[in-house]
Amino acid sequence: MSLLDRFWLGSAAAFVVIGAAPAADLPVKKAAPIEYVRVCTTHGVAFFYIPGTDTCLRISGRTRFEGNYQTTYSRQAGNGDTAGYRGLLRFNLDARTRTDLGTLRALVRLDAGSRTGLIHSGTQLRIGHSYAATGVDEAGRAQQHVNVDKAFIQFAGLTAGRAASYFDFYAHDFEVYGATSGSDTSSTNLLAYTATFGNGFSTTLSVEDPVYRRTPVFAPYSITATTPVSPVFVGYAGGLPSRYGTVDSIQRSRLPDFVGALRLDQDWGSAQISAATHEINVGNLSTAVAESAGGVVTGISHTNSVQGWAVQGGVKVNAPFIALGDALYLQGAYGNGAQTYVGYCMIAGCYAQANTGFGGQKFVQSFADATINPFTGQLQTSTSFSAVASYLHYWSPDWRSAVFGSYGEQDFSGGARLAQGAAYSLVSPNAAVSFGANAVGVPGSRLYQLSQALRDTYQYVVGASLIWSPVRDLDIGVEGFYTQVGVKSGRVIDSDKSPTAYTNVAGINTGSFVPRTATQDSVSQIRFRVQRDF
Repeated sequence: MSLLDRFWLGSAAAFVVIGAAPAADLPVKKAAPIEYVRVCTTHGVAFFYIPGTDTCLRISGRTRFEGNYQTTYSRQAGNGDTAGYRGLLRFNLDARTRTDLGTLRALVRLDAGSRTGLIHSGTQLRIGHSYAATGVDEAGRAQQHVNVDKAFIQFAGLTAGRAASYFDFYAHDFEVYGATSGSDTSSTNLLAYTATFGNGFSTTLSVEDPVYRRTPVFAPYSITATTPVSPVFVGYAGGLPSRYGTVDSIQRSRLPDFVGALRLDQDWGSAQISAATHEINVGNLSTAVAESAGGVVTGISHTNSVQGWAVQGGVKVNAPFIALGDALYLQGAYGNGAQTYVGYCMIAGCYAQANTGFGGQKFVQSFADATINPFTGQLQTSTSFSAVASYLHYWSPDWRSAVFGSYGEQDFSGGARLAQGAAYSLVSPNAAVSFGANAVGVPGSRLYQLSQALRDTYQYVVGASLIWSPVRDLDIGVEGFYTQVGVKSGRVIDSDKSPTAYTNVAGINTGSFVPRTATQDSVSQIRFRVQRDF
């Protein structure tokens, strides 16, 4: 090695020694400890501890595709769709903490989706969650929807927030569409307390939001699209009503619904008896009193509120002796002024006083909890009942089927329809344009015999499904069902075959125009679903 090489090698070694000495004095920075997510087994599977807390959390969700086809016969304006499609997502957050007084729980569930064409879900029809799909919408054929389905707290028997109504029992558990008549509001806002007595017995008292249980009060016409009104006579001349005002029939919120339930859960199944009260409370008499032939204002100034009510009983019987997972539901309900607790308007949508369950229906059904008597100014309630049965059978662990059916009726008192007809004859006997399909007609006339408003109706549904689960938490299935609605007596105008009938009152009554009529209408639907839960 040359002298020059030794010089460079020695210099490099010196620099290393000099640099290493100060470095040895520097503090050594330790890595922060890693807090791994710990599994929580206290509250069931799939829970984990939120780092830094003693709260256990479970995250789950759902994705779904649905396609729907139904028979149709109408190409009237707004009708004619026979198919539709929907994509759905769901997120669940379930947080639970052990305390000295029991488990503190909070559950959040958010649903969102996109749908096109003729597709909807029964529970989505009551309260509108949808808005137009901007940019792709075509006359309401494309919609997005967002729904806070669950958001509640449970602690020591208390439930507060948005949850399933404690009135409900069979909430279309075995159905894809949810077409049968039965109480199922999806969710509502409530404050409830549940007491348990051992041996599977429990009782619940719940104070619930009344808005999610409303059907409109019948109003023959509207001042605006959002302000339906009913004429009420307040003055008389020569013994006949001659001066009238209008009552705003939009319901007000004053009292909540009170729900009570007694439930039994055993190895063999479950049983429940539930009852509910539901206030119907409308606006005051309009100060703008109309006058048809003189007279003075007398007496009527306010429509008194009334308390509707409903009762329901149901039983679920597990049938493992037939196949593991098999079960049978039986349920019946009766209501007075509380139709949504009975679930009669399930398929058609309870939010409108006159509605159809499928596009192009020949006649509408009146879904009114009450009418306002034009001569007394007071509410007259309707009655309804429903009965439903549903059976789930497992052919194998991978294949299962459900068969289901329901029957329901809604009745209006004869006096209610007669009073509305008498008011029609005095207020505007030939102005069918302002009354439209809600025109009752003059009692004794041909229109009165054929009009659809406030007619007693029935409805039955039968259907079945077949679902394949090739792997856990994946469902691929198809469901078909048949729905028939009809009037209990007489005939009604067929609005599809005679779409201008209600604008030709004089012609109907004189016989110069003979509308097509019907006693019932029906539709068949098929729905295909692919669903993944996680």
